[in-house]
Amino acid sequence: MSAGERAKAKAEQVVGKTVRKAAHALHKETLAAKGAALEARGRARGAKEQTKGFFNH
Repeated sequence: MSAGERAKAKAEQVVGKTVRKAAHALHKETLAAKGAALEARGRARGAKEQTKGFFNH
């Protein structure tokens, strides 16, 4: 299960970064903010999974 969560976290980071960069290129600041939020959520999920992995070993 943890591997699935890690994959989901990485996917959120990649999608968020892509959306953010594309929105900046098109001068869509609201969409860029949503992409940044998605990227941050992915980073937070990844940090949570790393912490869980640290304490489980």
